[in-house]
Amino acid sequence: MSRCASIILAAGQGTRMKSKKPKVLQELLGKPMVEYVVEAAEAAGSDPIVVVVGFGGDQVVETLGDRVKYVWQREQLGTGHAVMMAKEYLTGFDGDVLILYGDTPLLNAETMTALMEARHKNGAAAAVLIARLKDPGSYGRIIRDAQGNVCGIIEAKDATPEQKLICEVNTGIYAFEAGPLLKALERITPVNAQGEYYLTDVIKIMVDDGLKVAGMAIDATEEMMGPNDRVQLAQTEAYLRQQINRKWMLEGVTIVDPATTYIGTQVIIGRDTTIYPGTFLNGKTVIGEDCVIGPYTRIIDSTIGNGTEIQFSQIVGATIGPENQVGPYAYIRPGTVSDASVKFGDFVEVKNCRIASGSKVPHLTYLGDADVGANVNIGAGTITCNYDGVNKHRTVIKDNVFVGSNANLVAPVTVGAGATIAAGSTITHDVPDGALAVARSRQEIKTHWRSPKDRLKKTES
Repeated sequence: MSRCASIILAAGQGTRMKSKKPKVLQELLGKPMVEYVVEAAEAAGSDPIVVVVGFGGDQVVETLGDRVKYVWQREQLGTGHAVMMAKEYLTGFDGDVLILYGDTPLLNAETMTALMEARHKNGAAAAVLIARLKDPGSYGRIIRDAQGNVCGIIEAKDATPEQKLICEVNTGIYAFEAGPLLKALERITPVNAQGEYYLTDVIKIMVDDGLKVAGMAIDATEEMMGPNDRVQLAQTEAYLRQQINRKWMLEGVTIVDPATTYIGTQVIIGRDTTIYPGTFLNGKTVIGEDCVIGPYTRIIDSTIGNGTEIQFSQIVGATIGPENQVGPYAYIRPGTVSDASVKFGDFVEVKNCRIASGSKVPHLTYLGDADVGANVNIGAGTITCNYDGVNKHRTVIKDNVFVGSNANLVAPVTVGAGATIAAGSTITHDVPDGALAVARSRQEIKTHWRSPKDRLKKTES
């Protein structure tokens, strides 16, 4: 395969989305649509990838960063005009040029590669990706000659009754030979009702010049789904979710209710893991084997060890070790790393902590910026007081420590191995190994006590 460049058209607003952001930044499974297209173009070997931006272009640039090149289409003058904006990247380029759209997130790299191969196999200057539809509707129809080559594309509104019966339609996705594309772009004109430069005119010019144009029909027409409003966006995501869930079930993952399970494209899941309803797995998340995830759990950019069970919880940017128990209602925040057989119980929040094997954080606790040793028991209501209003400080709890309920550990502080923290204590100084630390006021009992309410009743009488 020769060199390949991709031009992704992403300048439109998408008014039917009724959104302040560009259409191509609407998300599917937590990722903007245009990112799916860029990733597929990368997988197809495209270099460079040029994104044509317009409405909300700064947002697109911020989203994609420097992984692609950018050109601006300040005026929306049609698809041909958009491709013209990338002329600087095509001049002198020798290879295939893919024309793609930032709002067709289901198009995959295999289809892109097959389209380029179809161009080469047929010795054509261009190859058009074609869909066969039972109801072609308003799509442009593909006109073929007796040899099966594409000899024209006619818009539905201009088609004759016979041409309207054609079920092959133009998807708008092409593979061009760079040189002939540049020459044809120089000759297109906006002589039409819309006053726009149409990319379909390039096909007509090539055919009129005697150049061959091939057509390749796509089997999975769902790849061409390009949502124009929020309803179609939901339909597109449902199809994508169905495909992802099906893939993992065929890989040995049990998904109890695929209709209510949301797995991102970058997620990896091990065999014999069970996923319960209401679960969201997003970002670069890796789930091990024999795990139980959910119900109603969200995991983002995290790694989960083999045999771990998580329910009714949220985990973000964390590494959870094997055979852990998490939840219900735990919140594990970025920077947290746990070893084997750690328990995070109900209503526990943990941030930027390292927790060694066998330790337990059973319930109603906040641990922030802490290093917790092995076989430590953290009592209910424990708080590491890690923030002084300006800086964060770490708490160190060494192996085999027992922390009683309702304890406050004011960082920076170290609790030595085997120490015990009495319930209700506020620890402000280091605790030696094996010591008992009690830091609370002495209990006083006053007999014959009358409450203010009782005293008020006495006065009124």
